[in-house]
Amino acid sequence: MGVLQPHGRRDSRASALSRNLMFDRDIHGNAPSESLVEHANLGSPPGPMGAESSSYNGSTTRTPNRSFYHRSFNSNMDPAHYASDGLRDQTAELATYGLSLNKKSLLKDGPGLPPSLDIFHGSQNSASYSQDEATSSHTTAGEGLLEPGYASVDPASASGSSALTEMIRRPLTDTEEDQVTQPGTDDISFPPSSAIYDELERDNEHTSLLSKSRSKSTQNYGSAGDAENQGLPGKRSPNLITKGVSSVAHYSRTLSNPKSWDRRVIWKEAVLYPASLVPAVLLGLLLNILDALSYGMILFPLGEPLFAHLGTDGISMFYVSTIISQVVFSCGGSIFKGGIGSEMIEVVPFFHQMAFTIMNSIGKDNPKSVIATTILAFSVSSILTGLVFFLMGVCGLGSLIGFFPRHILIGCIGGVGYFLLQTGVEVSARLPGSFEYNLPTIQKLFHLDTFSLWMIPLFLAIGLLVLKRFVRSNFLVGGYFIAVAVVFYIVIFSARISMGALRHNGWVFAAPSSNNPWYHFYSLYDLSEVNWTAFGETIPAMFALTFFGVLHVPINVPALGISTGEDNLDVDRELMAHGVTNALSGFVGSIQNYLVYTNSLLFIASGGSSRLAGLMLAAATAGIMVIGPVIIGYIPIMVVGALIFLLGIELLQEALVDTWGKLTRLEYLTVVIIVVTMGAWDFVVGIFIGIILACVNFVVQTSRKSAIRATFSGEISGSTVRRPPIQQQFLREAGQQTLMIKLGGYLFFGTIVNVENTMRGLIEEEAFDRRPIRFVILDFSRVYGLDFSAAEAFTRINRVLRKRNVQIAISGLNVEGDVGKSLQNVGLFEPESGVPIFEDLNSALEFCENNYLKVFYSRQEALATPTDPTANSELLQVPASVPVPS
Repeated sequence: MGVLQPHGRRDSRASALSRNLMFDRDIHGNAPSESLVEHANLGSPPGPMGAESSSYNGSTTRTPNRSFYHRSFNSNMDPAHYASDGLRDQTAELATYGLSLNKKSLLKDGPGLPPSLDIFHGSQNSASYSQDEATSSHTTAGEGLLEPGYASVDPASASGSSALTEMIRRPLTDTEEDQVTQPGTDDISFPPSSAIYDELERDNEHTSLLSKSRSKSTQNYGSAGDAENQGLPGKRSPNLITKGVSSVAHYSRTLSNPKSWDRRVIWKEAVLYPASLVPAVLLGLLLNILDALSYGMILFPLGEPLFAHLGTDGISMFYVSTIISQVVFSCGGSIFKGGIGSEMIEVVPFFHQMAFTIMNSIGKDNPKSVIATTILAFSVSSILTGLVFFLMGVCGLGSLIGFFPRHILIGCIGGVGYFLLQTGVEVSARLPGSFEYNLPTIQKLFHLDTFSLWMIPLFLAIGLLVLKRFVRSNFLVGGYFIAVAVVFYIVIFSARISMGALRHNGWVFAAPSSNNPWYHFYSLYDLSEVNWTAFGETIPAMFALTFFGVLHVPINVPALGISTGEDNLDVDRELMAHGVTNALSGFVGSIQNYLVYTNSLLFIASGGSSRLAGLMLAAATAGIMVIGPVIIGYIPIMVVGALIFLLGIELLQEALVDTWGKLTRLEYLTVVIIVVTMGAWDFVVGIFIGIILACVNFVVQTSRKSAIRATFSGEISGSTVRRPPIQQQFLREAGQQTLMIKLGGYLFFGTIVNVENTMRGLIEEEAFDRRPIRFVILDFSRVYGLDFSAAEAFTRINRVLRKRNVQIAISGLNVEGDVGKSLQNVGLFEPESGVPIFEDLNSALEFCENNYLKVFYSRQEALATPTDPTANSELLQVPASVPVPS
């Protein structure tokens, strides 16, 4: 095993070498001196400060030992060079010398070791090494690479190529070209083989089995262009504006020409077809009304007395946003013809946070300023969201959401569900102010006149969840809540309870003023009353709201495309449509909206898969918006509370129940922390905590996967160089001291720790005594990046291994690439580092084998040289047998 014992071992290298290679260590009575063995082990005399002198790179600038970070910004560095220059010539010289040795005259008539290979006496004999000998060694290099039995074989015949192959490779002469085009044969001309061959590189030992780049040629062999040169004209796909203009022109011509009207077509297209869409429109209208009661009603924090009278204004703002989104999507903005646009329920917590921030900043004594600043912040946040959506679509960043961890979004959804449960309790129990975790709030909730107000809606929501497990119908939710309202009024009329008593006890919403039309919320805008300081404090919440929308839309839209079988979905186009509708909604004083997955799927499944159905739904929603404020005073609070509880429970189920067993423990813990943080503390803080936990989770999970893809020993994996048998036998023994480590992936501060610990473990006393290491080859062919911490770690690894005379070699590295430049910036390739670089693993193995062979032949020369200058013979004299007289 110990062919080359590194420095620091108690026994000498000479004795170890002779013991392992079956040399007689008692020849001449002594062994080479310690200094000579030191040269044999290192391949070059040690440099100052224990650093080896290296000729791998051209730079001679001194590099700091601890860090190279500061120098990378102060001076230009010499480019790193590969150490494989001249390596093949050295291999050929070793092969030539090995083949020229004769077993019978190894020590007598054999040629001496060339000075370039003699690591013991190279400095003494370099002057006498003539140029003719060097030329001779290079001339026989190709011959020396062959096996002994094939040295005189003709190269052409040894190649194994067929005559057809040689004919294809060899260019045609003028005579042969004339013969090809002689009369009587097919007039077919082929391009010269040399022209084709020049475009292709010859395969060698460096050629990859899989090409790293595609061929530049776009035509296959033998392919030709259009014989008549009549290429088809390229057709430009019409864009959205062109389609719209052509459709308007077509319908205008039809309407302006009564003679072209067809009664049957008019009856079919203008009467029967719209009538067939009425059931789907009614279902969509019911969904919009339910969303308005659950989302729009709580747009402002109604539990706060300052915002308690703004429930109807929130519903009107909801309807305006819904109508705008419905018109934009149905007029061609979205690929989904029956898509339903509505407010995001996830934005409600951010709206409440902005409202409380403004109220705390301005104070409750100035309600007009608080309301004016709050409603302006709502509309500006919608414009900001639309701008971000549109820019993402224009820049083609629809797939950007794929880089964000999915479990963080799930945690945010769970946080919204937690918030909705709180809001359901606030709305149903008519709590003054916001929900607080204290004893008075608990006492209020379990008071006799309050307990039934929030407990009945909670049971109604749970009952609907149970029914949804057994009943699969699109009309279940709407019919259920209509039935609850009908039963409520049957009981009320039977008990003859007045509406005033119901409103006073918290069973029905207070009737809005008859003087407040649907556009009353526009009177709340007053720029003169806006507190711009308080408005600026809501900007972080605006960006957090926008961030949540950016996460949600690119997920829901592709999911809807999969559910509806839409194969031509363009996420960037959908983002631009969302940008337009949110910006328009903000400019008209309303709030955010997006394409709702659940409502759209129900609407399309019930027959509303056309743009006409979407426009009809927008018109019906506008009609409800006009008469909407009057209806609010007759809606039971338990219906709205049950709706809010239902949404909250479903979102919490999606985040905490459906993910159980699907996420890792650390990911599930992250989801729980986000839900608790958003529900009990703050939504913006919950998002940032989720991002931080995602980063920590990524580092932990990635660090568990080792960057070391494989390890090999030089005993089982050698270079592809063909060597004489005696060299092969020696390299199989010496190769045990070569360790190849294949690295892969992205190396950063988390994964490099395992690599460094593995390298340090190689030189521990017990492991090093059991298996000494001379060369460590680090293969970077599968490494696509590394950070500064990983690059610095390799300099530490090199310093630690050099103390035990272990040589590091790097293979598969592109010195001009990012990885090569990162390693060069920390000084790993400086001359005093002594780290050679090779294009591939085969060259690095060849380098290590050549160093072993140089030690092998230098050791032979050292043992064969007589130590007694008065000796008459170079051979050890063996006394002849003398017959013993009997």
